[in-house]
Amino acid sequence: MKVPVIDNGGQWTHREYRVLRDLGAESRIVPNTTEFGDLDADAVVLSGGALSLEGTETPLGKVGDWIDKATFPVLGICVGHQFLARHFGGRVVRATAPEFGRVQVEVDPTEDRLFRGIPRRFTAWSSHNDQVLQLPPGWKGLAHSAACPVQAMAHADRPIWGVQFHPEVEHTEHGRELLANFLAVVRR
Repeated sequence: MKVPVIDNGGQWTHREYRVLRDLGAESRIVPNTTEFGDLDADAVVLSGGALSLEGTETPLGKVGDWIDKATFPVLGICVGHQFLARHFGGRVVRATAPEFGRVQVEVDPTEDRLFRGIPRRFTAWSSHNDQVLQLPPGWKGLAHSAACPVQAMAHADRPIWGVQFHPEVEHTEHGRELLANFLAVVRR
């Protein structure tokens, strides 16, 4: 199963690649300027990054050009999560209380396969100034924290998810399980 990590300049892009590889995916790091036809993917992970999307239409390489063509699963992390929200019509704003370090994530009562087997409350690692304030139409919220109303979200009809926190880092409890749940969707 081929699951490239789309590099959006995140500090943990290599970590995302390594964890996916350790979980059995054939992974590689791909620039976000890659053409859709060159992805050669069964799924993709959109990495985090330092870019602020708040109040802008700033492109994220060519990701916006191909995201609507993708029929495979997509997981956006941090700025990848924010980009998905903005691309599909949600609202990304500067957080009134940016989160850096450990945060308590609370999984919402809605059931979703991304959080299968994961406790309703866990500690995650976050590093963001911006956040999704309003979900895009046709998406559902999956988790939140005290300072961030949309820690995780899912498209209602397509296999697309976003998480604000970083499941790839060791400080995030159950992060590997979350990524394994994503890969289980890809394997189907």
